[in-house]
Amino acid sequence: MAKGKDVRVRVILECTGCVRNGVNKESTGISRYITQKNRHNTPSRLELRKFCPYCFKHTIHGEIKK
Repeated sequence: MAKGKDVRVRVILECTGCVRNGVNKESTGISRYITQKNRHNTPSRLELRKFCPYCFKHTIHGEIKK
């Protein structure tokens, strides 16, 4: 089985608010989520609104490279 032929791939979503503003002094890190997407249906980068425990609000989490 070839590894590059999988239709569903695992992606990492990272908080764009924490990355853009830099990590706040009181926060300890950057929020990340792991999910899957269908490569054929969604060829572009995935963006979802998720809760960031470091920003204490719902922000846009964008797909990053592994």
